[in-house]
Amino acid sequence: MSAEAADREAATSSRPCTPPQTSWFEFLLQESLLEKHLRKPCPDPAPVQLIVQFLEQASKPSVNEQNQVQPPPDNKRNRVLKLLALKVAAHLKWDLDILEKSLSVPVLNMLLNELLCISKVPPGTKHIDMDLATLPPTTAMAILLYNRWAIRTIVQSSFPVKQAKPGPPQLSVMNQMQQEKELTENILKVLKEQASDSILVLEAALKLNKDLYVHTMRTLDLLAVEPGMVNGETESSTAGLKIKTEEMQCQVCYDLGAAYFQQGSTNPAVYENAREKFFRTKELIAEIGSLSLHCTIDEKRLAGYCQACDVLVPSSDSTTQQLTPYSQVHICLKSGNYQEVIKIFVEDNLTFSLPVQFRQSVLRELFQKAQQGNEALDEICFKVCACNTVRDVLEGRTISVQFNQLFLRPNKEKIDFLLEVCSRSVNLEKASESLKGNMAAFLKNVCLGLEDLQYVFMISSHELFITLLKDEERKLLVDEMRKRSPRINLCIKPVTSFYDIPASASVNIGQLEHQLILSVDPWRIRQILIELHGMTSEREFWTVSNKWELPLVYSSVILGIKDNLTRDLVYILMAKGLHCSTVKDFSHAKQLFAACLELVTEFSPKLRQVMLNEMLLLDIYTHEAGTGQSGERPPSDLISRVRGCLEMRLPDIPFRQVISEECVAFMLNWRENEYLTLQVPAFLLQSNPFVKLGQLLAATCKELPGPKESRRTAKDLWEVVVQICSVSSQHKRGNDGRVSLIKQRESTLGIMYRSELLSFLKRLREPLVLTIILSLFVKLHNVREDIVNDITAEHISIWPSSIPNLQSVDFEAVAITVKELVRYALSINPNNHSWLIIQADIYFATNQYSAALHYYLQAGAVCSDFFNKAVPPDVYTDQVIKRMIKCCSLLNCHTQVAILCQFLREIDYKTAFKSLQEQNSHDAMDSYYDYIWDVTILEYLTYLHHKRGETDKRQIAIKAIGQTELNASNPEEVLQLAAQRRKKKFLQAMAKLYF
Repeated sequence: MSAEAADREAATSSRPCTPPQTSWFEFLLQESLLEKHLRKPCPDPAPVQLIVQFLEQASKPSVNEQNQVQPPPDNKRNRVLKLLALKVAAHLKWDLDILEKSLSVPVLNMLLNELLCISKVPPGTKHIDMDLATLPPTTAMAILLYNRWAIRTIVQSSFPVKQAKPGPPQLSVMNQMQQEKELTENILKVLKEQASDSILVLEAALKLNKDLYVHTMRTLDLLAVEPGMVNGETESSTAGLKIKTEEMQCQVCYDLGAAYFQQGSTNPAVYENAREKFFRTKELIAEIGSLSLHCTIDEKRLAGYCQACDVLVPSSDSTTQQLTPYSQVHICLKSGNYQEVIKIFVEDNLTFSLPVQFRQSVLRELFQKAQQGNEALDEICFKVCACNTVRDVLEGRTISVQFNQLFLRPNKEKIDFLLEVCSRSVNLEKASESLKGNMAAFLKNVCLGLEDLQYVFMISSHELFITLLKDEERKLLVDEMRKRSPRINLCIKPVTSFYDIPASASVNIGQLEHQLILSVDPWRIRQILIELHGMTSEREFWTVSNKWELPLVYSSVILGIKDNLTRDLVYILMAKGLHCSTVKDFSHAKQLFAACLELVTEFSPKLRQVMLNEMLLLDIYTHEAGTGQSGERPPSDLISRVRGCLEMRLPDIPFRQVISEECVAFMLNWRENEYLTLQVPAFLLQSNPFVKLGQLLAATCKELPGPKESRRTAKDLWEVVVQICSVSSQHKRGNDGRVSLIKQRESTLGIMYRSELLSFLKRLREPLVLTIILSLFVKLHNVREDIVNDITAEHISIWPSSIPNLQSVDFEAVAITVKELVRYALSINPNNHSWLIIQADIYFATNQYSAALHYYLQAGAVCSDFFNKAVPPDVYTDQVIKRMIKCCSLLNCHTQVAILCQFLREIDYKTAFKSLQEQNSHDAMDSYYDYIWDVTILEYLTYLHHKRGETDKRQIAIKAIGQTELNASNPEEVLQLAAQRRKKKFLQAMAKLYF
């Protein structure tokens, strides 16, 4: 600066800087006053507030002559405002820490975009496509500033934010806050989409080997005053504020490290990158030292990041490991080297470098693993707890409950280890008196809590005990122990703590039985039973829980096992396995069954085959609940095992009926019809009724496409089902010689009982098989003489039309079976229109008209894309439409009746006119007139309303007639489209009414 300019500035600064009678904003629009205002010790308003005011004014939308809101104009005033905001930021040396704390995301986004613009970064250009090494220094620095802010903002948005307590609600403030929130979310969305590009830009910046420059107030003035200077001084190496390479790299490394660390929550491999960047940041800070003017890093936060990274991605450098015991413990826990953890904890008792909370968290983690069945960790838990207890004693804290629990049953090994830890944790030459006193008191209290004098002698004769306690104290302790001798009266015995009271045998048995009930780990169950049988041989532990139930065919064999332990183990493993299978916990069921199979293989071929059958059933359940739901066929070996199970000829093997049912249902569901019809052994058809039934169903499915004369199997299936649904009458001869009917029962002539048939059918999922069996029962339901309303079904014509002996069929049971089967079928596929029609017909036959309409409409909706397409005529047959008409009529919805009469192939004018004459209608009447497309019905409505003097309704009917698309002169296609459009609207309105 020249001497003349300096004198001019001094003269200017001597004059008072007071604003005229206007706002600060308008006053500071005079650029010559801005710099002077910023140099004041406490400028009012503050620089950051000025940025907000300048940018808000520059981004205000304008209103044109037609009162339309338009984007802010690009005029001189707005350009000056944006330049002023940039100059204030330059005064703050573009410190992102200051700017981020005081400016919202939208404002800072606007500011940095203006910096990019004035630094000649073309809008819309991807920064990743620009070579930083060839760009002017200020342009490169502007790109780095923007991308650093981008990833810092993404990282900051991932942190939880405590919501500020809202004040009194103000509508304008709330609207403004909501707008700012939405704008921030939109900006964050864009930044996250570009995050990978921003990271690549910053990684490229680390390869730069030159100093960069950032705009100052002077360079910004040069750009604004003389655009020609862009290629001159502002692009030279001496323009702007110099940022050294090391300072730039230090800031970039820190920001990249934070970004990588945040990404590591979803991709742990990225933690290695974060660790590298943070450690490089530490090296650069050491190089720069206190000379750095423009690099501000929160070193406490950096140290936290480094420590976290060193735990997550430990270094292979042994020196680093010695400096970071956290990572050592982490590695040992991960690899299962628990002895090394104990060694670290013992050494830490001398240095106190690990926080107590961290040591307690390690113990909690080990406890959790031990409780999950890892018994080998019990000893490790005691040793870690002993180390932590000694640390607590040395620091004067109370002894934890966990130590008292683990020391409840002391032994020589536990006491030896405790004394070793105590000895290695105290440096007698350097330890303070208070620390020695704490240790002495702890050892004394341990002695007082022991019942066995042998253990007391081990502690009292130890070198550490002799060193820490004086002769008088040792003598008093010995006297105290003598008083606890059994020869002394119990009243003088000191009261021990609750955790020092040894548990009785009954308490131990109760605890073990409780664990036995809860555990599903077969090896843990085995261990518990061994302990229980070691305590008492009188108990039968398979009776501990009344929830452990086995089928009678199994329990009779298992309870015959002579060895009590083996009997209990087999019984409990199988009972728990069956329970897990029932609740669909298939993984634990498989473990339990596998353990049971291994056990019984050693001594019982009969129980071995039982377990193989149960494991086959479990595999069927697992496939049906897993990949089978998506239509994936079962593996060929599973199908082979099912065949082998069905063909098994071992008469003395206990066999559950459900296994047979599931195997046959499995073959039907996966369309193994070839095997069931041609390859099933003859003896199996005679001995297994489910195989016989499965063969008949499979053969009927195969014959269905053929001519009716060839459907011999369908007739056989019909006869089998009729026999199952028949009843036998039981008679009794009285004293007078008369024979009287006393009761009816299920016929024993059928191949199975009706309840067994229904249970089997509810295991089927194949649509064709379900449709066939449903049509059979529907036909059987319809053949009785007293039925008023038939039920319709697909393929109903393949069954016989009559039964020789109607009185023998239990039609009440048939009706119940039809309802159960339809309900089950719809649970498998609620969008099968033929099953929905059956359900609707059932409700219609039982006078439940609203429910019937619901299912008639649902059947039409599922096969027409909610009536956006025409309902197929084989779904809405004349019979279905007539039943819908009757439902509406009995519900007093007479206008709906008239509209539905149009759906028939031949319009039923008689029913339509009669319904319209009804004045007690429960529907919306005239609001339905727009759905009528038959002009004759509309003309009748006009006449009817005229006759009744209902002028308003007559006008609605006339308006409906007057629609051009209903003109009789229109082409047939137009009339059909008009009818189809009204059908669609009417059915959709009905669906909304009844769904």
